[in-house]
Amino acid sequence: MKAARPKTRFVCQECGYQGVRWSGRCPECAQWNSLREEVDRDLSPIQQRSVAGGTPEAVPIGSIVQTQEFRLQAGIEELNRVLGGGVVPGSVILIGGDPGIGKTTLLLQTLASLGTSEQARLYVSGEESPQQIKMRSDRLGIHSPNLYVVAATSLEEIFKVAEQVNPGIMVVDSIQTVFTQELTSAPGSVSQVQEVGCRLMWYAKRTNIPVFIIGHVTKEGVIAGPRLLEHIVDTVLYFEGDKGQSYRILRAVKNRFGPTNEIGVFEMKDEGLMEVANPSEMFLTGRIGHSAGSVVVSSVEGSRPLLVELQALVAETSYPMSKRMAKGVEVNRVSLLLAVMEKRLGLHFTGYDVYVNVVGGLRIDEPTVDVGIVCAVLSSFRELALNPRLVVMGEVGLGGEVRPVQHAELRIREAMKLGFTRCVVPEPNLEQCKPVPGIEVVGIREIGDIWETVVSHSS
Repeated sequence: MKAARPKTRFVCQECGYQGVRWSGRCPECAQWNSLREEVDRDLSPIQQRSVAGGTPEAVPIGSIVQTQEFRLQAGIEELNRVLGGGVVPGSVILIGGDPGIGKTTLLLQTLASLGTSEQARLYVSGEESPQQIKMRSDRLGIHSPNLYVVAATSLEEIFKVAEQVNPGIMVVDSIQTVFTQELTSAPGSVSQVQEVGCRLMWYAKRTNIPVFIIGHVTKEGVIAGPRLLEHIVDTVLYFEGDKGQSYRILRAVKNRFGPTNEIGVFEMKDEGLMEVANPSEMFLTGRIGHSAGSVVVSSVEGSRPLLVELQALVAETSYPMSKRMAKGVEVNRVSLLLAVMEKRLGLHFTGYDVYVNVVGGLRIDEPTVDVGIVCAVLSSFRELALNPRLVVMGEVGLGGEVRPVQHAELRIREAMKLGFTRCVVPEPNLEQCKPVPGIEVVGIREIGDIWETVVSHSS
């Protein structure tokens, strides 16, 4: 009797689309050559365990006994801040970032400081040998006798090692290299990443052991693999920064046990990642005060106010199409503000290239830096330097109005601590904030006030 041919399907490695036949371009995400053939299964191991375990019992929410929240404290306070106060036992934490940004370094330092000294810690490496990990740990000064390293890519073998070591915390580097033998697709495929992620989550919840997972990122800067991976984990962290600079930013974009958009700031040195106690002072290091096109803006990341330098360069061009480039802020936001300035202030940027940059490699997504962009562009356009002890904040609307910002008093106090003497805020915030001694706070209602209040005053 001839054996039945196994069923196959074609799965997009970018978005997870499934089809019965191959196509050169995915019909969902429009990516070319992203469909890969995989053997279909009738029932996944996760589903088999669910069926074998029977139907779960529903209980009234009032009868559920709430246990006291307990978190493992890492010796890295910036990591504790981003995680919301520490690592929750049984949680699954996914860390993504560009190659060479410092993900392995951060987790090796975390393993050396997390938990009690008697607890075993397991580092699973699918990309480096134990000798290579040892070289890195020697450079970082990590000599913990309870830190175990294993080079493995089979998920079944990893679970066997974990059963022998019985670790208090485990790191998997990276999930794109790990595969389960129950699937025939290659490591890193959508099916493998999805299945391995689900089984690691199941292992963490069953054993109450926190699991850190390192994930590769795509050229767009998002974690490679299906979006389901980010949904099933408890926390998603992104390690950001320019490899040409020594500063790194750890940002939480999802956290079931703490706030999102919280950041931790580190400095990469020869001995590893060092915490930055005062990020605002770090971002303003090396600033030239009396320079046209430079202004200090205030941004709040999570619960932390940050002061960063924002620069603009407006230069004439002989090309018919002028450039609009931005680093650290959304370029479409810059184009929108230029249109508002042309309409409300009567300026003309045709024939001028406009470049905007946030110094230090930080990316700011909140619109409270709109007034800063307008000030920097005006300063460069008129070749007038602004007051070096000035901080600005505010969101600009399409009508040219300056809208209020949140946490205005917190931002003003941070500016006062760093020695700034003048702060420009939206007028509604001026009415709400209490006077802060040591700093002059000025309110503006529309962008037309910026010229008189900021630029002309500075000149």
